[in-house]
Amino acid sequence: MPSAFLDTNILLYAAAGEANEPVKAQIARDLLAGMDFGLSLQVLQEFLVNAQKPSIGLPLEDIDAWLTDLLEFDCVFPDLDLFMQGIALSRRYGISYWDGSIIAAAERIEARILYTEDLTHDQLYGSVRAVNPFLE
Repeated sequence: MPSAFLDTNILLYAAAGEANEPVKAQIARDLLAGMDFGLSLQVLQEFLVNAQKPSIGLPLEDIDAWLTDLLEFDCVFPDLDLFMQGIALSRRYGISYWDGSIIAAAERIEARILYTEDLTHDQLYGSVRAVNPFLE
């Protein structure tokens, strides 16, 4: 089981952050290179949608290459249990359903750390600790 789970923003910085956020891009690339991690289909979908935006402008060939590489890692696919757990977590912690679903996916693969900039740094959500790698 991977020790960590990655949120979409980490992948976007690694893939396309060099021009606008070079420090975050390097931190994100170092995270990807230095650990065994998991992700979810939701994260991959969000990566695809956002990477295609003109503001990011990642070429389609690069997006496809990233997706191919990322599918080599543990990936959580949605089902009814994940959906319900995402709802429960979002209500328990007052966060969006989408963030609750990412936490539920991290719990499913028994990841202890969720690297994200979208949740409160160092807060424990269920059995998963949110860590903003750009603050450390």
